[in-house]
Amino acid sequence: MKDLILETKNLSKQYGSQMAVRSVSLQIERGSIYGLLGPNGAGKSTTLKMLVGLLRPTGGQIFIDGSPWKRESLSKIGSLIESPALYGNLTAEENLLVHTKLLHIPTEKIHEVLKTVNLKDTGKKRTSQFSMGMKQRLGLACALLNDPELLILDEPANGLDPFGIQELRELITSFSEKGITVIISSHILSEVAQIADTVGILSGGELLYQGTPDSGENLENFFTDVIRKGGKRNAWSAI
Repeated sequence: MKDLILETKNLSKQYGSQMAVRSVSLQIERGSIYGLLGPNGAGKSTTLKMLVGLLRPTGGQIFIDGSPWKRESLSKIGSLIESPALYGNLTAEENLLVHTKLLHIPTEKIHEVLKTVNLKDTGKKRTSQFSMGMKQRLGLACALLNDPELLILDEPANGLDPFGIQELRELITSFSEKGITVIISSHILSEVAQIADTVGILSGGELLYQGTPDSGENLENFFTDVIRKGGKRNAWSAI
């Protein structure tokens, strides 16, 4: 039996007559890196927002550690959804201090997470002066403050240059090595191919494929084929 930290069963979200997410059933194994892939408008962000309670599902269920999702489940989850919400007039340390007070987290965690994301030497520099990569890393630091078991990242490489993407890849890998389960949505398939243990492919709000990559299969070719054929591929071992 798989050790699932998160599972969804027929998760759906409808806006009026539009079904943004349709009966999506995810299985996220503990300690893995799960790549959630799909073209723009596929339903990736909507799905992740439901996992962290930013949106209420229209139908289906979410389970954390085998129990139905509840507000208290968020104590196990860290997330970076879209762009990090930062106070531009504050330093990195001051931004994190705000979060520790809101979440009732010991301030000692601030220096620990700044070291983890390599921002401990930014001093009095305001975050409005940070590069995009530094802002993303500070957003990650915020997500790590509560020692999450599950880290959910929505398009974290958006706006990053190649060096920033490489830094992000190394960070995500290090999280997994520490036992943190990571869900990462992305359209940069080459990056996901280097770090993901399992991938799910969304299109039109539906989960077309969920499985473990075959090292001999090109992810970009596989992804394109799945989208075009509506999930009718079995080159990888599906869950």
